[in-house]
Amino acid sequence: MIYIDVSAAVHSRAGLGRYSEALARALLATNPDRYGLFYNQGKDGRLPASLQGNYHKSVQWGYKPWRMAVLLAQLSGISFQGLIPDAELFHSTEHLLMPLKKAPTVLTVHDLIYKLFPDYHKRLNYWYLNLAMPLFCRRASAIIAVSEATKRDIVQYYSIDPAKIHVVYEAAEEHFKPPAQTDIDRVRRQYDLPDRFLLHISTIEPRKNLNRLVDALQFLRQEEKDLSLILAGAKGWLYNDFFHRIDSEGLNRIVRPLGWVPDEDLPAVIAAASLAVQPSLYEGFGLPILEHMACGQVVAASISGSHPEVGGEAAAYFEATDTTEMASVIGRLLNDKDEYVFRRQLGLDQARKFSWQRAADETIAVYDQFLRH
Repeated sequence: MIYIDVSAAVHSRAGLGRYSEALARALLATNPDRYGLFYNQGKDGRLPASLQGNYHKSVQWGYKPWRMAVLLAQLSGISFQGLIPDAELFHSTEHLLMPLKKAPTVLTVHDLIYKLFPDYHKRLNYWYLNLAMPLFCRRASAIIAVSEATKRDIVQYYSIDPAKIHVVYEAAEEHFKPPAQTDIDRVRRQYDLPDRFLLHISTIEPRKNLNRLVDALQFLRQEEKDLSLILAGAKGWLYNDFFHRIDSEGLNRIVRPLGWVPDEDLPAVIAAASLAVQPSLYEGFGLPILEHMACGQVVAASISGSHPEVGGEAAAYFEATDTTEMASVIGRLLNDKDEYVFRRQLGLDQARKFSWQRAADETIAVYDQFLRH
């Protein structure tokens, strides 16, 4: 049996959770008897409803103790094979590789952001990843990178043989599609959305470059008096300085966090926006770009990391650290209706190039290198 680690989905860990749940669901759809799910339960972990009813095994450890146990076992050469004795292969879908001696292992690497931007991580998390990830990458039988950008980083920083690394892209899930006008009207009332707003979807953390986005917004508001910024996503880490700025500068009226938005509402919130903006300093994949495009929303994005791979010719790009260029690109898309309509169609076409079925097929091809039957 092939085991897929869905711990990130069990603990609702933002983009990592979306990835592990969507990939596991797509793999199970191909052959449910071939796959089992593995996760660390902890006291608050919950298996997503879409994965319930499938064969699974779990440990009761909480997230932090489990991470430390896995690292110590890897360092000391202890195998956890006894937890899944029937495993033919184990796939870790996040940056945590359980040590096994009798089964090959596949590790998905989403990014090396802790290496590229160490100041944007909590000290303990930085210490853990900096110590663990080179070891996990060496120990894994194969690595799946979610973008060519991530693959390049793995090769550059850890000197891993490129032949060991397979790029498999993520995708927007099927419910991300242009919504009905009635749904857009509903979310406008439900979330008290302004008439004209920029939308940013992601966990709030320093790497998302939101301070520069606010600078660009203030510049644009010199002409676009009614333009606001809506932030959809949970608070991540090291966000206090950002919110202190919003409070101290009296920007609460024009910069509003919605917090976590349920999946069933996201497509309509996306469609209600005037424009989506993803100004991140770096992304391993940048899934929100595809989600925006699949819903028929145009995206202005930084030309950083994997963004050009994901957005293709549909997104309009700017340098992440150039606030003037960011404001210029956003302003152009807000006012040039012909370009907006053109990029909207390009975006719908671009999103269709990615699918979880394709991701599952390409992931299975990685597995089958080790399982010849």
